[in-house]
Amino acid sequence: MLPHQIELLSPARDADIGIEAVNHGADAVYIGGPSFGARTSADNRVQDIARLVRHAHRFGSRIFVTMNTILRDDELEPARKLAWQLYDAGVDALIIQDMGLLEMDLPPIQLHASTQTDIRTPEKARFLQDAGLSQIVLARELTLPQIAAIRAATDPERCTLEFFIHGALCVAYSGQCYVSHAQTGRSANRGDCSQACRLPYEVKDSQGRIVAHDKHVLSMKDNNQSDNLRQLIDAGTRSFKIEGRYKDMGYVKNITAHYRRLFDEILEERPELARASSGRCTFTFTPDPDQNFNREFTDYFVNGRQDDIGAFDTPKNPGRPIGWVTAVGENWVELETDDPATVIHNGDGLCYLDLHKELVGLQINRAEKATQTGRWRVFPKDAMEGLRHLKRGTVINRNRDMDWVRRLDKKSAERRIGVWLKLEETPEGLRLHVTDEDGHSAHADLACTLELAKDTTQAEGKLRESLARLGETIFEPLDVSLAMSRPWFVPASLLNPLRRDAIAALEAARAKAFERLPRAQRVEPPVPYPEDTLTYLANVYNHKARDFYARHGVKVIASAYESHEEDGEVSLMITKHCVRFSLSLCPKQAKGVTGVQGTVRAEPMTITHGNDKLTLRFDCKPCEMHVVGKIKPAILKATPAAPITFYRTRPATSTAP
Repeated sequence: MLPHQIELLSPARDADIGIEAVNHGADAVYIGGPSFGARTSADNRVQDIARLVRHAHRFGSRIFVTMNTILRDDELEPARKLAWQLYDAGVDALIIQDMGLLEMDLPPIQLHASTQTDIRTPEKARFLQDAGLSQIVLARELTLPQIAAIRAATDPERCTLEFFIHGALCVAYSGQCYVSHAQTGRSANRGDCSQACRLPYEVKDSQGRIVAHDKHVLSMKDNNQSDNLRQLIDAGTRSFKIEGRYKDMGYVKNITAHYRRLFDEILEERPELARASSGRCTFTFTPDPDQNFNREFTDYFVNGRQDDIGAFDTPKNPGRPIGWVTAVGENWVELETDDPATVIHNGDGLCYLDLHKELVGLQINRAEKATQTGRWRVFPKDAMEGLRHLKRGTVINRNRDMDWVRRLDKKSAERRIGVWLKLEETPEGLRLHVTDEDGHSAHADLACTLELAKDTTQAEGKLRESLARLGETIFEPLDVSLAMSRPWFVPASLLNPLRRDAIAALEAARAKAFERLPRAQRVEPPVPYPEDTLTYLANVYNHKARDFYARHGVKVIASAYESHEEDGEVSLMITKHCVRFSLSLCPKQAKGVTGVQGTVRAEPMTITHGNDKLTLRFDCKPCEMHVVGKIKPAILKATPAAPITFYRTRPATSTAP
């Protein structure tokens, strides 16, 4: 990708969703392959990915495939073979976490550093660039100045900065969470996270006092950078990533269209920038991020630490307020809407917070409009006795609008590339030239005998109108010109195949001109890694990865947490989110407050869910929180899939006799 291009990168659970992401404006799509994709139940056959590639490349959009799990030694060769299969299928880049892949015979395919590689510093970013990674996904926790510092330390000609702009947020620095493996044996670094961060916890301070009860204190709101796109561009971001490889078709359509519109506005303002693919999109709906599942929104740390980034009351979708309860019957609920124009549909999902601030769902089986304006009587699908604390005056939200769902179930976008058409006479008959907005050209010839039009005043208009009928092609006419000596009549039976042949030739010309992304050359001799010691936090799980870091000057290399070498208490999660700060118990918050200053200290806390207890420790200098615990005995006793031990002290230096 060129440094002045802006890339909108959308997720795809499967090829059909990926195709719609392209149709709704994605410049690139990322998707999981048949294995090693860091998302269980989101695998795709190589043949299906090849179908997605063919569609995307028609518009110059790119397809990136995730191979971003850490790999066992016995998985390295299957991963290498899969990389070649994906390359042969036309895939544009692989997104990787495991550096062992860089020590193998991979195809000449571009490599991108996954968010799982935990890129937070200019030094780490520069190292990955010099190791041969062409695009790097920055940590979600970075601020605008930190992103700018990484851009200043890297070369925009060699390395593109990618940043998440929408979707669910991992509370941990990506690649730095081992809670799932410690408690269940399911590794987040291998795509099988149990999502302990979404559970409710009891929080106690260092003296055992309950600070919070049944609060989802590790659950974040969803990411939404809609208001920060210009600042992110100015900081050096060029690839803008939407989270969601588990999400459904409607989500990908809506969120892709939302950001496509925002970026198109920016590109209109900033002629020095350009989109990374071809064509313009039109939509049959107005994009609205609030319509999809979300835990409410935050821009996280982009503009510095915020007070309200957590979804502590519930990890579910609270929806948006639409009205309140006016009466409750035996099998019905009467509502009055805030806006009299609001329509409630059969199948809508409603919800409300009960007296304990827990979200209660209310799915509508049938909705009837009352005689009074703005009043509705709804008949829930489930029994009324299950609707806790529902009474007159309760505020009702809608978190599923069936009218919206049905609208996005249909065709909802068209993507077209502008073309200029020119029809001219030749000694043999006619030639139609077509040139697209990217500068590709083609033509088709028609051998025929020309006849003078009977209605000369309308002949040229009819010719232009007929040539402009590009129908179901991916093109739309920008202009149609005629280079004719006289107003000829050309019947549709001749003009239609001429137009089809010219458009087919243009598609062939575009395909021939399409260039695969180049594989970056790594710097030689190998640049030193920023540190000479690696703990389990580096996620080294195979000997090729060990060899990679050793070749880059690392002296001490511990094996990944999944190898069960760490049997005591360690940091199971490192996060920029701070529970003390969110509960207004941060020493920095108390600084300067009379009567409070000096009384609030960053002492450890504990969080408990069921029988699972974890310790929270606070590192105030970098403003980070560590969730500390140890692996469960039953999991430790179970033989790891790939037991492996690397040197944990400096190897002895051999001396000549």
